[in-house]
Amino acid sequence: MSAKKITYLEAIGEAMREEMRRDEAVFLLGEDVGTYGGAFKVSAGLQEEFGAERVIDTPMAESAIIGSAVGASLMGMRPIAEMQFIDFITCGFDQIVNMASKMYWRTGVPTPMVIRGPAGGGTRGGPFHSSTPEAWFFHTPGIKVVYPSTTYDAKGLLKAAIRDNNPVLYLEHKLLYRLPDLRDEVPEEDYIVPLGEAIVRRQGADMTILTYGAMVHQCLRAAQVLEQEDDLEVEVVDLRSLVPLDRETIKASVKRTNKVLIVHEDMLSGGIGAELAAMLAEELFEYLDGPITRVAAPDVPFPYAPPLENAYLPNAEKILAAARKLAAY
Repeated sequence: MSAKKITYLEAIGEAMREEMRRDEAVFLLGEDVGTYGGAFKVSAGLQEEFGAERVIDTPMAESAIIGSAVGASLMGMRPIAEMQFIDFITCGFDQIVNMASKMYWRTGVPTPMVIRGPAGGGTRGGPFHSSTPEAWFFHTPGIKVVYPSTTYDAKGLLKAAIRDNNPVLYLEHKLLYRLPDLRDEVPEEDYIVPLGEAIVRRQGADMTILTYGAMVHQCLRAAQVLEQEDDLEVEVVDLRSLVPLDRETIKASVKRTNKVLIVHEDMLSGGIGAELAAMLAEELFEYLDGPITRVAAPDVPFPYAPPLENAYLPNAEKILAAARKLAAY
């Protein structure tokens, strides 16, 4: 099997291009996705190849973008609706939670559509361009949620999402778009990463870290330091797919290590970590040798000033401190 090294951003663009070539029902719509090639150039070149009828520049109206995608999916199309920044998905909240996610339950007609866009902080984007909104949709039955951390998964998960017959929210962390050390080898042949399957990024016996998105890389850095300085073998599980959640991989890891640290960039209260903690407390209490511990952002609006953003975001240092405290319990 041949392979080539590409960036996280290029992987997303390739996934859309290959799926549009494979299936004429796939099309892209969003603000500046066509002539400009997207705010981050994810869709650069797509309109030149597929034309303005399949790569559609829309008005600045997220409710219209998502609503149009719902209607198109009901008519047999497979739309990819881009949010220029994922923060603006709130403008289309009703179309997602009351239309897209409930349509199959109401009518028996599938709504195969993807809503994708750049999420997360670390780029000095301030409070309106840095959100991580996965918890809202984690709580919404009928929609799948994925959050890739690597180039390989960025391409494979998006291709799987486009082919899925359910609405899928695809979150792409913009901090990962062009990282030089994130240029993975990606097969040139067709492949997918199935939705609903977590992956163990690093094996260990002393503690499990559950995480996803950009935090995977912070957790791997912390795990390496813990091995070198503390003689701790830490297992890092990348959830990849938040809905459906791979509960079996999560539980199998915690049963092996008996201690669990949950890390996510989203705010602490009501985040996905809270549901993971509840699940583990209910189902694996007898396996735990320490308190279920969480590292997440504080419950305050996202700051703009760089020093405040640095203090706000979880990072390897905060993960190290929490892991050492848990290991010593």
